[in-house]
Amino acid sequence: MPQHYFEDLAVGQVFRSDQRIVMDVQSIKEFASRYDPQPFHLDEEAAADTFFRGLAASGWHTAAVTMRLLVDGSLRIAGGLVGAGMEELRWPRPVRPGDELRAEAEVLSKRESKSRPHQGIVRVRNTTFNQADEAVQVSVSVLFVPRRNPGATG
Repeated sequence: MPQHYFEDLAVGQVFRSDQRIVMDVQSIKEFASRYDPQPFHLDEEAAADTFFRGLAASGWHTAAVTMRLLVDGSLRIAGGLVGAGMEELRWPRPVRPGDELRAEAEVLSKRESKSRPHQGIVRVRNTTFNQADEAVQVSVSVLFVPRRNPGATG
C-alpha cells in the first residue's frame, strides 16, 4: 500500500481500516486490570448497577484499538502517524463484549508548517464504529505529515 505525503492528501478524503477487531470479555478485563481498574470494566455483576448497565470496555482500550486500526488501515502516512496533539476525544456510546470495531479517518484541513518547511499539518477526524455502524469513539487529531517536495506549495 502506498505511503501518503502532505501533497497526496485532500480535505474530505476518507481512509478506512482494512480490518475489524472484535472486543472480547477477556481483552476488556485484561486491559482494565492493567490500566483502568474500575468495576464496570472488570466485573459483569458489579457493572450491572453502574452508569453503563453492564460490562463496558475502557475508553482508553477503545482508543488503543482505534490506533491499531488506523495504523493498519489505508491512511499510511510516510514516516508513520505522528501526532502533534488531539483537539477532541469523545466516547458517544460504550463498547461491549462482542462488538466488532472498525475505523475511518477523514481529512478535515491541511496547512503548510511555517516553522518546519519539510512537513505539513493535517487535522483528521477519526471515528470508530461498532458492527451496527454506531460511533463509539470520535476524535480530532493533528498530525505532522512529511512533504514530498518541501519547497513546493499545496
